[in-house]
Formats: sequence, structure tokens, C-alpha cells
Amino acid sequence: MSRRDQIRMSPDELAAYLDEQKVINVATIGPGGRPHLAPLWYYPHESGVATWTYGTSQKAKNLERDPRATVLIEDGESYEKLRGVSLEADVEVITDTAAVTQMGINLMQRYAGAKPGDPVPDELSGFIGKQAPKRIGLIFRPTKIVSWDHTKLGGTY
Repeated sequence: MSRRDQIRMSPDELAAYLDEQKVINVATIGPGGRPHLAPLWYYPHESGVATWTYGTSQKAKNLERDPRATVLIEDGESYEKLRGVSLEADVEVITDTAAVTQMGINLMQRYAGAKPGDPVPDELSGFIGKQAPKRIGLIFRPTKIVSWDHTKLGGTY
């Protein structure tokens, strides 16, 4: 077995990792053809991830031109503890305000420690309701997934 095969995450490990992490780095292609990187909060969605952003943001403008992105999620303080996932993805841009509102609620509840389906506090609904018309939802649907978990190597490489 190759070292690459040893460090690849299983589908269950990948799902657990996406659930555990909090920040994605999203690379889109800017107007000059160079990668544009931006960190975002996210929540796991289907086989990928979802988030929201301001509709006037650079990443939003980039995705209007080219709805493809690469998403990086990683952690680890030393080489033998490196773990991560790279998702090459087609991006679905959501503009429907009701859907964007729900995406914002999903996102904010996750970061507040709530579980899916928990009641949404009125103050959160109000805040999200005011933000949603200015935002778009982004659903990253992976076309290629590469994962690594160096902890599987037992401290050797």
C-alpha cells in the first residue's frame, strides 16, 4: 500500500472531519486570472459544504464569471498531525432570499453550538432576515476530493 493510500480519509472520516472543522479557504479565479483566496465559515452540505457571502464580494463576482472553486480545509500544528481536505467544486449560487435566509440560519446556529432543527431565537431570525437580502448562498458540489490524515502514519513518514 502506498503512503498516499494510507493517509487518505475514508468517507466516514471525511464526513466527521467536515463536521468538526470550522473554516474553509475558498479559491476562485479573479478578473485578472489569478486565484483569489478568502476564508469563510461553512456547514457540511450533502457531499460538500455550503456558506453565504455578500453578493457584492469579490468571490461572488468571480463565481458569476466562473462557477468553479477549490476549497481547502486543514489543521495540524506539525507534519505528523497534518489533516486536510481539498475539494475541487462546481459552485451553485443561491439568490432566493428565503433559501439564503435558511442558509444563514444553518450557518449561525452551527457556530453558536446549536444542533440542526433546534429552535431559532427571535434575535437570530431578525439579524439573519436583515442580512439575507444583501447575501448569496454558495453550495460547493465536489467534482474531486483529495484528503490526507498524517496521524495515520504513527509519527513516521
